[in-house]
Amino acid sequence: MTTLTHRSDTLTRDALAVLQPGFHGTTAPDWLLRRIGEGLTSVGLFGRNITSPAQLAALTAQLRAERDDILVAIDEEGGDVTRLEVRNGSSFPGNYALGSVDDVDLTRAVARELGSRLAACGVNLNWAPSADVNSDVNNPVIGVRSFGADPALVSRHTAAYVEGLQSAGVAACTKHFPGHGDTAVDSHHALPRIDVDFDTLHARELAPFRSAITAGSKSVMSAHILLSALDPDRPATLSPQILTGLLREELGFDGLIVTDGIEMRAIASTYGIERGSVLAIAAGVDAICVGGGLADEETVLRLRDALVDAVREGELPEERLADAAARVRALADWTRRVRGASGPGAAVQEGTAPGVAGSAARAGAGTADGTGIGLIAARRALRVTGTVEPLQEAPYVASFAPVANIAVGDETPWGVAAELAALLPGTETGTYGSGNDAAQVLAAAGERRIVAVVRDAHRHSWMAAVLDAILAARPDTAVVEMGVNHAEPTGSPHIATYGAARVCGRAAAEALTGRGA
Repeated sequence: MTTLTHRSDTLTRDALAVLQPGFHGTTAPDWLLRRIGEGLTSVGLFGRNITSPAQLAALTAQLRAERDDILVAIDEEGGDVTRLEVRNGSSFPGNYALGSVDDVDLTRAVARELGSRLAACGVNLNWAPSADVNSDVNNPVIGVRSFGADPALVSRHTAAYVEGLQSAGVAACTKHFPGHGDTAVDSHHALPRIDVDFDTLHARELAPFRSAITAGSKSVMSAHILLSALDPDRPATLSPQILTGLLREELGFDGLIVTDGIEMRAIASTYGIERGSVLAIAAGVDAICVGGGLADEETVLRLRDALVDAVREGELPEERLADAAARVRALADWTRRVRGASGPGAAVQEGTAPGVAGSAARAGAGTADGTGIGLIAARRALRVTGTVEPLQEAPYVASFAPVANIAVGDETPWGVAAELAALLPGTETGTYGSGNDAAQVLAAAGERRIVAVVRDAHRHSWMAAVLDAILAARPDTAVVEMGVNHAEPTGSPHIATYGAARVCGRAAAEALTGRGA
């Protein structure tokens, strides 16, 4: 009887250990603290959990008081996807901007500074970088989250990002394996399918992940996508061929495998989160990310019990669950060791770049919020077509806002209006959607110079049509593209920022006014 009780307790602790749940609130709820005491080893944070660096540090200290080696994870890509600065916009440009500059030292410096900021707040696992090759310019969920469309470029910047982040003592989680770039469907809503041949997948999708593994990425996140050449039946998150056969055995990855959000419809609507979690662990996953949408105790208990029941019923080998839990604890132990060895933000991972060299690193020194290196990177990413006649008077900024994908969210402000208003007081602005037309913009602008701000104009026919009509009536309109820069440049001038982070807006405002550094 004692043996059975011990085994049951071990199973429950292992089942909790493989979960990475979220929660509501800016302090840890009692139920979460209880589950940490029972074996929960990871917690995921989202924008709803963060109001300031001081509050975040207090929250992570509260979690760490329950378990010193707890993994505190966050989805902080910088650029368009930010949780640290969800209410103001990021101090760091995202991957697309860094890829457009194509300076790996700069990418490494930005990642190190971002990692240092995370570490200072007690976060030790970042669900980043995105290593997807954005080969489909109409991709609805990756876009500016990718370094670009060239596998070699994405590979070298993915490696640099992993090195920079982990040199600050924060574990990287390279995503979305085996590559979400060639999809026309958002896996938050449905199951995307990629039907390219095996050789193309190896040369394109897998190349950045090989580089990340070589760079020492501590974890990899699986994608909820079906790649028929690798597994015609199951999405990558649930595929033994892809996770165990390809990622573990062929590519030699020995770190933590984490799922993308298990409650995303690509899994939840097809398998359900309980069965999806069991199949994921059986396929080779070590940690189940849940909490972006479902962030309550009931969800944690449902998944815990589903895993325990699957072991008891012989559907999930007990050794596989134990191995997954051991990998989670091993990463947690690494984060504790590097924190203890060098203090927050100063740890260096074995086998990665020990520091950041060059002018980019020096430029970031002394800027606790990352604005220095981030703004430098955003300025370098800027591309101007045409001649800039600096604005002398406050303009009218017309922002064309597409529906944000779930990964980016609609909480974070973007654009150039606020930054222009800081430089040219009196700047006015309006936001327009697919139901608006050019006449409304022209009427609102009056005699003011128009600055039209767009995001992925090539993907939205309504946006392109309204922009063309505005330019026909007001040829001096300046156009700022803050998404994927694929459409032909229009406007006088056309400014591409390669992302919508706050610092990208600042760089564009400086260019429009001639008041840059």
